[in-house]
Amino acid sequence: MKNSHNTTEELSLTNQIIPEQLSDADQQGFNIKAILKKLRGGLFFIIGYLLSPLCWWNDLFFNLPVAYGFGYVCSLLSPSLLMPCSIVGYWISNIAGILLMQAGAIDVLQNQPQERNLKKELLTGLVSSTVYTLLILALIQFKILDTPLLFGANIPAK
Repeated sequence: MKNSHNTTEELSLTNQIIPEQLSDADQQGFNIKAILKKLRGGLFFIIGYLLSPLCWWNDLFFNLPVAYGFGYVCSLLSPSLLMPCSIVGYWISNIAGILLMQAGAIDVLQNQPQERNLKKELLTGLVSSTVYTLLILALIQFKILDTPLLFGANIPAK
């Protein structure tokens, strides 16, 4: 009888110790959901950086193929839509990159969950991408950036 009483006491002590250890582990930052959220945020940030205008070499490998693909799909409706839709696709890929960077940075840097303001994030991404696009267009217009054979104006007539 005494052994059964000791076993019952040991079980009750074990039931008290294990939840305390688990709460200590949570307090020490060993929370699998938080780790997965930070990994997801890091992945979003990297993909966003590669699509954003902040990465100087991304256009050749990421943005232009995405933009051309978007323009090509639109050109199936009408061949004259290739260039305008490619420009829109490029703009959309830059916006997506900025928004992914913002979402990733929030996931990685923010310790406590807060509600996101999607309208504000979209507006910020839209404004910054528009400013970048206008800057590039101004650099092309003032002949600071050269675009040989892009619009067919430099092709000699035969």
